[in-house]
Amino acid sequence: MKDITIKEACNRAVIKDFVQLPKRIYAHNDCYVPDLDSDVRDSLKGAHGFVAYDSEGNAVGRVATIINQKANEKWNRRAVRFSLIDFIDDVDVARALLQQVEQWGASQGMDMVLGPLGLYDFDKEGMLIEGFDRLGSMIEYYNHPYYPRHLEALGYTKAVDWVQTRMAIPTEVPKQYARIAEYARTTLGLKVKKVTNEDIIEGGYGHRIFDLLNEAYSPLFGFVAMPPEKVDDYINRYIRLIDKRLLTVVEDSDDNIVGACITMGSLSHALRKANGKLWPTGWWHLLRALRGKHDDTVELLLIAVKPQFQGYGVNALFFEDLIPIYNELGFKWAETGPQLEDNFKELGQWRPLHPEVVKVRRCYQKQLTNPQESNKSNQ
Repeated sequence: MKDITIKEACNRAVIKDFVQLPKRIYAHNDCYVPDLDSDVRDSLKGAHGFVAYDSEGNAVGRVATIINQKANEKWNRRAVRFSLIDFIDDVDVARALLQQVEQWGASQGMDMVLGPLGLYDFDKEGMLIEGFDRLGSMIEYYNHPYYPRHLEALGYTKAVDWVQTRMAIPTEVPKQYARIAEYARTTLGLKVKKVTNEDIIEGGYGHRIFDLLNEAYSPLFGFVAMPPEKVDDYINRYIRLIDKRLLTVVEDSDDNIVGACITMGSLSHALRKANGKLWPTGWWHLLRALRGKHDDTVELLLIAVKPQFQGYGVNALFFEDLIPIYNELGFKWAETGPQLEDNFKELGQWRPLHPEVVKVRRCYQKQLTNPQESNKSNQ
């Protein structure tokens, strides 16, 4: 094994290397979409970051470790999660990083490793295993094809896979959606509401939407409800900025939220131009993309329906509302976020739009059969 040194990202120099390393690894890759530097630094506040250095002092890899105690309690696990993993094409570097994760997790009493996973389900998750030639997104990780090869060589196996689909936006609402939407309106009394920033902040719709997301996503792999303070952060950072025409809420006759669909024009090209920095010109590229000078793809970020209303036409009301808006705004394509491969109910909703699976991403796992021994062997 090569001489690899691991340093914790707890001082300015190492944090800078942690933030900047992916820009070097993906310097000539047209599919990579960089995170904002400020977002990466913020993500380290709830994690322990580590950077790998070669014998000449060059940063060659990074990883962050997280323990979500509430998720472990809910799913009866003792798992350490890893996220933000990047490394050059060298299995020894990958080994050093993952041994650091295993050692740190073992020292905290954990007996398994899961990742890439964030602290919450709304964070980026899953390592790309198919679709390396597709443009990345602000809501997902991108990685080189050698990443999963090295993880599997080091004993990491599949926990779950997520798939992402892409579909052409039709010029008219498909008859199947229109028929089901009419049933939902006339028989069940469901209705579409378009919200404003005032509704979201002062009217409480922001928290009501996330309460719905927490309820609807509760059975999904690894999910744990997001606490109110984190909801506030998401609302202020993301929801307020979204074009509200692309956000659809469905309510029942008593004005209770039963479904929410949050979509946004892709910011991928704007983020590539910003290259991680808002200043001096990055903010301008992002603002233009948010206010109309966008890509031809809309990203379907979050879609949730109250469990007792699933299968009763709420999704059809989303599509009936949004498809004409997408056409008006000039969008040609829609791409979903990661969806569990066995979530057939969610995947089936796209069938009238003839979806194509364009990306597959994987959460890896590894059992630490004897955490204390693992801890000793990695020292």
